[in-house]
Amino acid sequence: MVISSVPSFAQMKWNSRYQTYIDQYKDLAISEMLKYNIPASITLAQGLLESNAGMSELSRKGNNHFGIKCHDWLGGRTYHDDDERNECFRAYNDVYESFEDHSKFLARQPRYKKLFSLKRTDYKGWAHGLKSCGYATSPIYAKQLIGIIELYNLHDYDKYTKYDKFMVRRSDVKNDIAGMNLHPIHIYNKNYYINVRQGDTFRSIGKEIGISYKKIAKYNERDKDDTLIPGERIYLKKKQKKAEKSYKRRPHKVKPGESMYSIAQYYGIRLKSLYKKNHRDGNYTIKAGDKLRVR
Repeated sequence: MVISSVPSFAQMKWNSRYQTYIDQYKDLAISEMLKYNIPASITLAQGLLESNAGMSELSRKGNNHFGIKCHDWLGGRTYHDDDERNECFRAYNDVYESFEDHSKFLARQPRYKKLFSLKRTDYKGWAHGLKSCGYATSPIYAKQLIGIIELYNLHDYDKYTKYDKFMVRRSDVKNDIAGMNLHPIHIYNKNYYINVRQGDTFRSIGKEIGISYKKIAKYNERDKDDTLIPGERIYLKKKQKKAEKSYKRRPHKVKPGESMYSIAQYYGIRLKSLYKKNHRDGNYTIKAGDKLRVR
């Protein structure tokens, strides 16, 4: 397998798009690790490197995040210039299929057999092993994988024994719905949220995420037919009763234009809990300069 158009090891630095990709697919990588014993760190690093964090032509057109070509493949196909012009690559219905096929590709080919004798936490051994087994021709491939793993602390996931099934199901969705790319999912205060885009409704978000739009509206303490404002956060699970630990002794100072609801959304907490923590009720008139407990 040949990997092309990837950044050099020397160019690597923290990238918010890479972190978004990790947040989106770490649970899928962990679930694959628990099934096939391939380190989640390796899967994530390869996906990041070979798909350019999901932005490559192969990943956008064919959900192919690992650059696997069509050898012995009877499924969907897409074509892309690589070593030669118009080469055949595997195409998948969704990202889940790509990750699953990547696991099977490594687990079922004899040339990768020796890698599975390594410890799951030996990401360096896996990285060098993939290179020596011929997964990639780049002379710095192993260093690139190791650099990504250490920069983003991906090796932490190799010790996990559980994963979030919600995020794995999320991967089992076609990469494009009605011509719109899927919303990046962000993690905050033990929850997931997306940022609203122009034209979004609870119905359209529910269809994309695979959750009842009525439930999503309820999680956000809204009416299911409310108009959504571009840029606002919409949480995908029931919100917490208090903010993250870092806000234990840090009250929120109200800014002009803020409401109790916007503050609750900002911290990912329930509106009722915000009122209760501050001994307020619905008659409270919020004003700039007020200090509110959020944890």
